[in-house]
Amino acid sequence: MHGIDLDIARADFVALMGPSGSGKTTLLNLIGGLDTPTGGSITVDGRRIDRLSGGELARWRAANVGFVFQFYNLLPVLSAQRNVELPLLLTSLGAAERRRRAAIALALVGLADRARHKPKELSGGQEQRVAIARAIVSDPTLLVCDEPTGDLDRATAHEIMLLLQLLNRQHGKTIVMVTHDPKAAEYAQRSLHLDKGTLAPADEAPR
Repeated sequence: MHGIDLDIARADFVALMGPSGSGKTTLLNLIGGLDTPTGGSITVDGRRIDRLSGGELARWRAANVGFVFQFYNLLPVLSAQRNVELPLLLTSLGAAERRRRAAIALALVGLADRARHKPKELSGGQEQRVAIARAIVSDPTLLVCDEPTGDLDRATAHEIMLLLQLLNRQHGKTIVMVTHDPKAAEYAQRSLHLDKGTLAPADEAPR
C-alpha cells in the first residue's frame, strides 16, 4: 500500500472492494488492531493505536472492536449462548452478567430462541448471526467485517446485510467491511476500491 490516507467518521459504514491480493484484509486488520503498520499512523477515536504495546492493543481491541469473519469461527462444542459470551471472559464481569449480555445480543440478531443450540444445529445464516452477536456483545464502537456474506446464499446474505445496516443506522456502530460482492457493498454508506496500493471511491475505480 502506498501512503494511503483514509478517514472514517463515527457511525460510517464503509465497504472496501478490490481484487484479491490488493491489500483489503491487511487494511482491515490494521484498522482493527490485528496488524501493526511498518510506517505511518493509525488513530481511532483520537487514540494512536500504532503506538500501543501488545498488551495495550489487546485490551483496546477487547473494549472497542468487534470482528465478523466469513467462516464464523464458532466453537462447535459450545452453545450459541456460550459462543457469544466468549469475549466477555476477558472482562471482570460475573457469570450472570455475561449470560444477560449474551442473551441481549442474541435477541438483537433474532436468535433468542436458539441460545442453547450448537453451531451444527444452526443454518449458515444463523451461525453468522451468532458470530455478529459475539462481535457486538461487548458493545464495541467499531465492527470490522471480512467477507461476512462470502459463504452465504443470496437470500441469507441479504438478511445479514440488513442486520449490519440496522447496527449501523439504529445503534451507531461504525462498520468497515471487506467484500467482493457489489450487492453487499450497496448496503454500505460508501464504497472504496483498493488496487495496486491505491485507494479511491469505488465509482472512480478503473474498470
